[in-house]
Amino acid sequence: MTDRPTPDRSNRPPLSLHVPEPPARPGEEADFSHIKVLPAGVTPRPDEAEAPEALREMAYGLVRVLDDSGAATGPWNPCLPPELLRRMLRSMALTRAFDDRMFRAQRQGKTSFYMKSRGEEAVAVAAAYALDDGDMLFPSYRQQGLLIARGWDLVDMMNQIYSNRGDRLQGKQLPIMYSVKAANFFSISGNLTTQYPQAVGWAMASAARGDTRIAAAWCGEGSTAEGDFHSACTFASVYRAPVILNVVNNQWAISSFAGFAGGENTTFAARGVGYGIAALRVDGNDPLAVYAATRWAAERARANHGATLIEHFTYRAEGHSTSDDPAAYRSAGEPVAWPLGDPIQRLRDHLIAAGEWSEEAQAAMDLEVADMVKAAQKEAEKNGTLGHGLHHHPLGTMFEGVFEEMPWHLAEQRDAMLAEWKAAGL
Repeated sequence: MTDRPTPDRSNRPPLSLHVPEPPARPGEEADFSHIKVLPAGVTPRPDEAEAPEALREMAYGLVRVLDDSGAATGPWNPCLPPELLRRMLRSMALTRAFDDRMFRAQRQGKTSFYMKSRGEEAVAVAAAYALDDGDMLFPSYRQQGLLIARGWDLVDMMNQIYSNRGDRLQGKQLPIMYSVKAANFFSISGNLTTQYPQAVGWAMASAARGDTRIAAAWCGEGSTAEGDFHSACTFASVYRAPVILNVVNNQWAISSFAGFAGGENTTFAARGVGYGIAALRVDGNDPLAVYAATRWAAERARANHGATLIEHFTYRAEGHSTSDDPAAYRSAGEPVAWPLGDPIQRLRDHLIAAGEWSEEAQAAMDLEVADMVKAAQKEAEKNGTLGHGLHHHPLGTMFEGVFEEMPWHLAEQRDAMLAEWKAAGL
């Protein structure tokens, strides 16, 4: 090394780090002035076969169909028949009723944990209606609306939440982490974003065997910082996997606001630009926009044009889970101040404005789904609840459901354990 004079740094300003700050803290007035909400109908709808580089600006726009008056407008309007819209509305209302009753069940000590999807119902329900039933779903833990939209049995879902003797998963999964092979619904994992590479791998396998089914995965915006997210995007880009990668930007990753995941610097849809993946940014509280964007991405995947990353711009109206108190880190007025409204109300208002629904019909439907969920709860609780103890499944079942054929050493351990319990009179 050569000797060099030490530069004079006395006149240089000190370096500093930027620490993201949410727009409002507890006790302060909610502030969403930083959010630019584009008018409904102004974002263009490109052809599904467009190359990713021609779609760059889509990652920075906002696909919206429903305007402030409830009218559907613009090129993304899917022009769905009223009957289908009413079915979507009912599925969202049923999801909310299910959430409300299971939340109360947790507060009553009947289960240990629950996560509501209030305000995000369209992200799951509208997407489920846009996909084929044969398409494989790789959800995160707030997409229970996928199962409900596919008509899955509420009692079966509640059995899993209660970890009772009717639980097909035998109490091995945390409550709300469903697994329903018959509904093409992959097992939910508490390890964030593991479902992303699984979805891409499944989609690649589907393409490799010449199938026609595609995959769709969901994660929160905070999870885009996980390595699995980036590995999945690499494989999806390189192999043009027929997969839809949904990022649910609900503004909060538990208690950290979206800025800590990079939301201050750019959109989450822009993650796709760097990977050469088609990317859309969508009003996640607009059921018609979610349906249209998902349908566009599905048609693109089926035509072998590759993956699509969709950012659903939405808001988590309640706490992260029953273990969370959002009042400790965000303004109490945020849910009301959120500028994109409530997805159920917006679809209801659209149908009413079109003469296909009424306030009386909505009230009757809300009562119907509430009674339906109440009846399902009574039926599920016949199998027991978590609060009644953990002995609803025979002890030996802890060894089952892991291997297709149980290894000899596990069989030995099971038999030895059962023998000891029997000798102890348990």
